[in-house]
Amino acid sequence: LATGGVTFSDYLSDWIERQRPYLRTSTLHSYRIAVGRIVNRLGDTTINSLTATEVQRLQTELLAGGGRDGRPLAAKTVANTHVVLHKALADAVRLGLLDHNVVAAVDPPRVPRPQLSVWTVDQLRGFLRVASSHRWSAAFVLLATTGMRRSEVLGLRWSDVDFDDRSLSIIRTLTVVDGRPVVSAPKTAASRRLVYLDSSTVDALRAHRDRSTVSRDGYVFQSGDGRPVNPASFSTTFDRLIARSGLLRIRLDDLRHTYATLALRLGTHPVLLSERLGHTSIAVTIDRYSHVIPSMDRHAADVVAQKILSPSN
Repeated sequence: LATGGVTFSDYLSDWIERQRPYLRTSTLHSYRIAVGRIVNRLGDTTINSLTATEVQRLQTELLAGGGRDGRPLAAKTVANTHVVLHKALADAVRLGLLDHNVVAAVDPPRVPRPQLSVWTVDQLRGFLRVASSHRWSAAFVLLATTGMRRSEVLGLRWSDVDFDDRSLSIIRTLTVVDGRPVVSAPKTAASRRLVYLDSSTVDALRAHRDRSTVSRDGYVFQSGDGRPVNPASFSTTFDRLIARSGLLRIRLDDLRHTYATLALRLGTHPVLLSERLGHTSIAVTIDRYSHVIPSMDRHAADVVAQKILSPSN
C-alpha cells in the first residue's frame, strides 16, 4: 500500500493483519468486528478523502442502528470503534500514507459510567452458603475474597497455586472469543501479579483439589471432561445460584466490585487494593470506587481528630 488513494476496504484488510502479532486473541477479535463496521459504511471511500464530518456521521449511524437487525449500538461499542479507526489512520500517518488523522478532530461518544451493584457482607455470605454445595464453590470463594476477574479464576492451573505460601500467580486468562474459550496472557503488565490468600480460601481450594475427580495437573476449575470451564457456562451458573438464593440480582463482575467496596470500607489502602485488583494505576481504583471515598473521609476525620483532641492520647 504505497498511496493514500487506497480504499478503506483494502487498507483495513492489510492493517488488521499487521496487528496480529501485537494483540491478544480477544482484542484482535474485537478489532476485526470494529473493522467490519467501518468497512460496511466506508469500504469504498479512500482513506485520504475521509473528512471529520464523515467520521461524525459514521458514529451517529452506528449509535442509531449499527447493530444486528438495525438495532442501536451501545455508546461504549461505538467508542471502541472510534479507537480502532483512530489507530488505523494514525498508523497510516506514521507510514506516510496520510498527512493527518481526521479522526483526531472528532470526539467519541460519551460512555456513561456503569452503575455498580454490590452486596452487603450478609448478602455475600448468604450467596456463598448457597454456592457451597456446587462443584465450583471454591471459584466463587476466590472471586469473593480476592476480587479476581472471572477470566483470571478460570485461567488458573494448579501449578499457579502455592499452598505453603498461601498465594497464587495470575499468568493467564480464559476468555470467550467468537463463542469459544481462549487462553491468553493477562491484558496488562499490572494484571500479571501475585495474589495472597487468606487461610479460609486456601482451605476451600484444598478441599476442591481433594474432591476433584479430574486431573490435578491441569486447570483448577474444569468441566466434566477435564477441559477448562466455559466462561459463559460459569456466568450462567452464577445467575442460577443467585436465583436459588433469592438475593438481589447482580452481575458476576459485581462480585469484584463488592470485594473492592468492602475492602476500602474496612480500611484497605487504595494503593494495596489497586495492586491486588491488577489495575494499571491507583487513579483507576480511585475513579472506579469514588463512591466509597466519602465514608473513608468521614472515618479519617473521626480518627485523626480523636487522636489530636482526646486527653487520653
